[in-house]
Amino acid sequence: MVLKSSYDLWQEEQAIPAYRGFYIEDLYTLELGDWPWLGGRGAFINLADQVTDDAWVVEVPAGQSLSPVQHLFEIQFFVLSGTGSMEVWQPGRESQRLAFEWGRGSLFSPPLNSCYRLHNGSGQNPARLFAVTSAPTMINLLRDREFMFHNEHVFADRFAGEDRYFSDPGTSIATRTWKTNFVPDIRAFGLEDHSARGYACLNILLSLSNNTMGAHISEFEVGTYKKAHRHDAGAHVVVVSGEGYSLMWPPGAEPQRFDWRDGSVLSPPEGWFHQHMNLGGVPARYFALRWHSPEFPIRSYWMPDWGDNGGYEQIEYQDEDPAIRAEFEGELAKRGIPSRLPTLTRA
Repeated sequence: MVLKSSYDLWQEEQAIPAYRGFYIEDLYTLELGDWPWLGGRGAFINLADQVTDDAWVVEVPAGQSLSPVQHLFEIQFFVLSGTGSMEVWQPGRESQRLAFEWGRGSLFSPPLNSCYRLHNGSGQNPARLFAVTSAPTMINLLRDREFMFHNEHVFADRFAGEDRYFSDPGTSIATRTWKTNFVPDIRAFGLEDHSARGYACLNILLSLSNNTMGAHISEFEVGTYKKAHRHDAGAHVVVVSGEGYSLMWPPGAEPQRFDWRDGSVLSPPEGWFHQHMNLGGVPARYFALRWHSPEFPIRSYWMPDWGDNGGYEQIEYQDEDPAIRAEFEGELAKRGIPSRLPTLTRA
């Protein structure tokens, strides 16, 4: 008999679809179910057998609002489609509500244990959002539902009711690291050079709402791919432009291929190598929501065997299996797109 965790039991009680595996092809059309707790429609996404964080797809009906909720786990929202607004307030301070508007491509996070409510700004079309949360970790640790969902504590170090909390554009706090509480459009956010991850690669790390969870946005040029790398589980990689495929594999095994486009999400299991290939005619951009805020990092207990890689979790182009580049350049040739990757010099 396999005992179910507190999170498993809570998820079952919600009685909405739950999707598993490594990959969801299309978040825009994913089938949802009625979700009474939120007052809209939704689904769980539990990828790569990870137990630290999960993902939700949430839909706000046309011209309606979801129920107000609060919880002692972090949540980061990305708007797949639609427009609307969110109200945020601290427990017991309903008269001090802060409201802001969001649209397609927006990224934001209500602060920990704040009360919040999502409103649809369109009277004709539903709004659909993707979220990544720390619910599995927190529900399994605390177990007490009343404490988890009806706690009056105010985390003033995270949110003290500042008027500009969601309107301040943010600031740079380190190399390729931006602190903000609201990104109007991930597709338009400016990135910085990160060629160490791959030829012509751009990237930015995001610290949102003083969370311990974080995010990053990456983009890579036409005719290129990112270098293979690995880390602990929990990253939800969502494609927002371009088309291509990703390879994922545990050390010593053959890579598995996952084709993607705008709206696809994938999650590498713990310790699996993965790399992302751009086959389209425009730069490919994705973002990842996961643990490990760049501002408030959490040390992982996962300690991989780096072998001969010099303590770095990445496979350089010259050290990768030649079949990987051969497959990629063969796919580009079918589309009439030249490879922009540097010429390899192998030992």
